Amino acid sequence: MRLRREYRRYYPSGEVTSHLLGFTDVDDNGQEGIEFAWQAQLGGKNGSQRVIKDRRGHIVEDVASVRVPKPGKDLALSLDSRIQFMAYREIKAAVELHHAKTGSIVVLDAKSGEVLALANWPSYNPNNREKPNVAVMRNLAVTDVFEPGSTMKPFTIASALESGKIRQNSVIDTKGGVFTVGGRKIHDTHPEATHTVSQVIQKSSNVGAAKIALLMPAKTFWQSLSDSGFGEQTGSAFPGEAAGKLREYKNWRPIEQATMSYGNGISVNLLQLARAYTVFANDGELKSLTLLKQEVPTLGATVYSAATALAVRDMLELVVKPGGTAPLAQVVGYRVAGKTGTSHKLENGHYVDKYVASFVGMAPASNPRLIVAVMLNEPAGREYYGGQVAAPAFSNVMGAALRQLNVPNDAPLNNVLQPPKEIIKEEA
Repeated sequence: MRLRREYRRYYPSGEVTSHLLGFTDVDDNGQEGIEFAWQAQLGGKNGSQRVIKDRRGHIVEDVASVRVPKPGKDLALSLDSRIQFMAYREIKAAVELHHAKTGSIVVLDAKSGEVLALANWPSYNPNNREKPNVAVMRNLAVTDVFEPGSTMKPFTIASALESGKIRQNSVIDTKGGVFTVGGRKIHDTHPEATHTVSQVIQKSSNVGAAKIALLMPAKTFWQSLSDSGFGEQTGSAFPGEAAGKLREYKNWRPIEQATMSYGNGISVNLLQLARAYTVFANDGELKSLTLLKQEVPTLGATVYSAATALAVRDMLELVVKPGGTAPLAQVVGYRVAGKTGTSHKLENGHYVDKYVASFVGMAPASNPRLIVAVMLNEPAGREYYGGQVAAPAFSNVMGAALRQLNVPNDAPLNNVLQPPKEIIKEEA
């Protein structure tokens, strides 16, 4: 009987990075995550040698080297371990506080497109060789899709601004909060007779967004969403990434174009949604995403003009101020621009009273350095709106990350204004 020394991977960060890093089997072959996606680079190749053995199996002479072994190469990830830990801690706390089914968070470098952090809860420990439930091992921020709700409204506004159908100060007749399209009624949670375009974003008006979307030809609206990365993978190269769903415009009915303006009838994953917001952080340029450290920022594709992107970013700043849907997303010392989303879940072809709550934002709004996207799946407490359950997690992570990176303040340290007792609710 022989004893042979074996080695096993050890993951110091355990469940904090498990959904990204994945794990290997006993033979060191990647099974999930980055371990699997970059197996060829990380694993190297075994060598072989021709030898002469005696009858007991002992090598007595090396004859020739048939193949020289190739060691695995290092892989420098874009992840920041400090920000990753903060993101993991906050999404875990948010899921537990609001009794959600699951939760996900993504932190991007707005300029380079690097993924600085990505975490889900529940998580698992890759050092535990007893495999957990397969559902827990899924990187939900990448593999699972949801209807984004009102986080889509900025893209509706941007498309209409770019096509010249509206201006930033245009007044939209919001019909007292009820708008009928094709026999179906669209409602606003807070009905008003009119809204400016900025107020459509600030107050999260479904009627306003729908009316603006219907000003455009279906192809124009579809092209804008497609150019923003919806309906396609992000380019992260993460295994199992979902592309989401953006239906071909030729099949749209007016009611579908209207509801898509506020995030119904389209599906995204959280990483894809975070990437789309790079167009507002980079003067209209959509960045490619990467999980690997970049020495030079990647080039993006121009989707909107700089004027359009800046106009929408200005509107998104109103969302976090008193009177908007997310004052809890404010960050001490920094201007924040972002958007809430609260969408009903679709089950068996019908919308049910289960929700997906989200918030996507950037800071400093004067020159965005980071983008943070937060999503809670089925918050079951008394609070379930994006501005109530996702915005606080955003604020905690964004504030800590900006300070960690020594990003200069663009607002005074007394900039956080106490929100009113009742946060404005958005509906999608």
